[in-house]
Amino acid sequence: MQQHIIESTHVVPNIDPAEEVRRRIDFLKAYVRRAGAKGLVLGISGGQDSTLAGKLCQLAMEELRQDGGDYTFYAVRLPYGEQHDEDDAQRAIEFIRPDNVFTVNIKPAVDASVASFQQATGFELGDFHKGNTKARERMKVQYDIAATFGALVVGTDHAAEYVTGFYTKHGDGACDLTPLTGLNKRQGKALLHELEAHESLIYKVPTADLEDDKPGLPDEVALGMTYDELDDYLEGKDVDAAIKERIETIFKRARHKHHMPASLYDEWWQ
Repeated sequence: MQQHIIESTHVVPNIDPAEEVRRRIDFLKAYVRRAGAKGLVLGISGGQDSTLAGKLCQLAMEELRQDGGDYTFYAVRLPYGEQHDEDDAQRAIEFIRPDNVFTVNIKPAVDASVASFQQATGFELGDFHKGNTKARERMKVQYDIAATFGALVVGTDHAAEYVTGFYTKHGDGACDLTPLTGLNKRQGKALLHELEAHESLIYKVPTADLEDDKPGLPDEVALGMTYDELDDYLEGKDVDAAIKERIETIFKRARHKHHMPASLYDEWWQ
């Protein structure tokens, strides 16, 4: 099972950070050209993943402009009201130096959606599900921006998120391309070191920050394991038996997110 999961994530135990930076910038450039797009769009939260993906996007657009053509990277801030770690998000923006920055407060749209749900059903949408609504609203805004400017939406999915399904279906799991695929958390940090990011960005505690009653809840608390343990597993190392069982159980539960939408003819669920 461990080997199957490793193969499905494309993780290799050892990487050359400089080479990986180059490969992923080239991928972004090639995909934008092939799609006939004019740029890339990405929501910037201030966390490791969006900081890394954002920097790769900006460098790719700069290189495309050098080759001739008008290409733009649109970084998007998508707070729900006032983000508690806004300073981190601004540090990420300063590091990325995007061509263009938009800030869209998703609170009015999310609150209206929650109110409409309650009016229609008579039930209050739970905090966890409201968090998913926030993620989906953020992605809707990014697609609106992409449609307006002829760009593609970038996602931050990486190996750890893929294995655990630690993303919202049709929210941050919806995008056009994922330049971090094949990297675990540890390797993402190595790429940020290569790109000379500030250590506060590299080592910021990962959090989805979607639930009102659990602001800043660390991913590792929600997952019940550390990213180091998950990274060790994905690099083929031996891990504690309880952690191994937890990873494989979560992976099986998350498989519906890897195959969308499901049909009668899919084999994975049978």
